[in-house]
Amino acid sequence: MTVPSTHAPGAAVETQRERKLVSYIFPIYNEAGNIPLLHRTLSDLLAAHPEYDYELIFVNDGSRDRSLELLHELAAADERVVVLDLSRNFGHQLAVTAGLDAARGDAVIIMDSDLQDPPSVSFELLAAWEAGNDVVYAQRRSRKDTLFKRLTADVYYRLLHSVADIDIPRNTGDFRLMDRAVVDQLVSMREHNRFLRGMVSFAGFRQVAVPFDRDERHSGVTGYPLKKMIKFAADGIMSFSAAPLQLIARIGYLFAALAFLGIVYAIVMKFFFPEVTIPGWTFIVISILLIGGVQTIMLGILGSYIGRIYTDVQGRPLYIVREVVGRGAGQWPRTGSAPARLQAGAERPVQPGVQPGVQPGIQQGVQQGAQPAGLRR
Repeated sequence: MTVPSTHAPGAAVETQRERKLVSYIFPIYNEAGNIPLLHRTLSDLLAAHPEYDYELIFVNDGSRDRSLELLHELAAADERVVVLDLSRNFGHQLAVTAGLDAARGDAVIIMDSDLQDPPSVSFELLAAWEAGNDVVYAQRRSRKDTLFKRLTADVYYRLLHSVADIDIPRNTGDFRLMDRAVVDQLVSMREHNRFLRGMVSFAGFRQVAVPFDRDERHSGVTGYPLKKMIKFAADGIMSFSAAPLQLIARIGYLFAALAFLGIVYAIVMKFFFPEVTIPGWTFIVISILLIGGVQTIMLGILGSYIGRIYTDVQGRPLYIVREVVGRGAGQWPRTGSAPARLQAGAERPVQPGVQPGVQPGIQQGVQQGAQPAGLRR
């Protein structure tokens, strides 16, 4: 692959400092057919908008094709490119989290790498950000997906809207821009089962939508098969709703009421219609199977919530970085917790009670004497 050089002519240091830095995050999983066109398209757009500085963060999430090789070529030719190569496939949401941990931008844009999210729309997001909004999410006006995908997505978001404790906009994905203040809040949230679009809604701030028409995949197949889609949907509901637990109680009340009615029915039949024989074995067997099935479902729901707690209290890192290519590569840890961005002087406000240069999520480790590795600006 031939990559056009994007090294800009030297500019005055003072001028560079005045320009805002925009970080793009691209999770990559078997996207060899999309990476060259994505970079060419985006490079042309960035060249037309020299009012910003840019960094392009590609997170290789255990790709099995030539994606990593192509990313190495990009990093060698384009000084704005940073490649994070994760040690295995950790999943889309954790790959995006790794990018958020790495991003230094005043504004951070998350995009899929399959070109379904048009790169040109990112500048509409930037315009809305410059107007004073902290979160600008791209809302699908239309989408070129299969009928099954459109129907299931619509049903899911209606369900999520009805049960979630927060308002998560419909017809949105992870394609969005976030201000640095919002990103700093997100990187402090270290739960393993992540639903980023819900976490952004939870964070609040000033949020606005920019409508767009979603394109077809340029190449390859989706990294979200049905099994992953179901897990992702469950993460969204369980992360931001106690409705499944409340449903267990309601089902319990329902069966208690049915049991009471059954007792009343048996008493009435016994004393007022003794000549009528109540069916025995069939009714008993069906009742046992029904109640046993419902109880198993209830235990499964409880187990899902308990399993999420168990995963989080283990204290394992969200992801492991095998290799970093590009800016600041030598300062990144290869294993352990998510890399902490060490703040330079007063460039970033420090949250109360948090040691400067350390993410809130790892403050406890610092107090115990564990010095985190970091990435200096």
